[in-house]
Amino acid sequence: MLELVSNVSKVVLSIDGTQVKCEQGSRILEAALGAGIYIPNLCFIREADPPSGACRLCFVEIEGHGIVTACTEPVREGMVVQTNTPRVNRLRRTAAELIIASHATDCRHCGKNRNCELQKVAAYLKVKLKPQRLREIPKTIPIDSSHPLFTLDPSKCVLCGKCVWLCNERNTTGTLDFAMRGYDTVVSTFGGIPLAESDCTSCMECVAVCPVGALLPKDPEWRHERETLKPNAAMA
Repeated sequence: MLELVSNVSKVVLSIDGTQVKCEQGSRILEAALGAGIYIPNLCFIREADPPSGACRLCFVEIEGHGIVTACTEPVREGMVVQTNTPRVNRLRRTAAELIIASHATDCRHCGKNRNCELQKVAAYLKVKLKPQRLREIPKTIPIDSSHPLFTLDPSKCVLCGKCVWLCNERNTTGTLDFAMRGYDTVVSTFGGIPLAESDCTSCMECVAVCPVGALLPKDPEWRHERETLKPNAAMA
């Protein structure tokens, strides 16, 4: 039997003093997560090219280069990366606080409680889930519960864009997309029509990839089954 030999080039870089080997063309966040080094993130999708860099939580510091977002910066041979410097943590905490200030953080009554990526990020960065420095500006947008399988609560959306990418790039239905601009930006159907009247194919991939409680299944058993599975290799 012939042995298949990969011709993919490899690079070696240092992340927090750990030597990490990964494929040429990978991004720092991929390399770190693959090596078991956690870098906060909400919007990263491995398949997305270019990455959105929307959440601004994955700042790292590169020796001789400065601070960059780990999800957009390609790895280079001999690169030295630090993920836990004072400047990096300051930027990450500010980004997290900005997200939390416009997020409905009623965790106790949220179906994603204890399995929420925003909770994980906040705990890692030691940021409270109630705004401390910034004024809370919650969005009061009606919940769309018209779909028989899941609900969309825009007030809990962190605008990570994962559901939008899936709908437009992988599934090409375009059911969900960004609407409005600036602070008023929301994830919505075309024209804001109810999900039940849209062209949604009920694949439930948007629900599976949502890092918070913005998209939730109506069947608790479905949620439990997904939570016990290993994360999708295409997502972080």
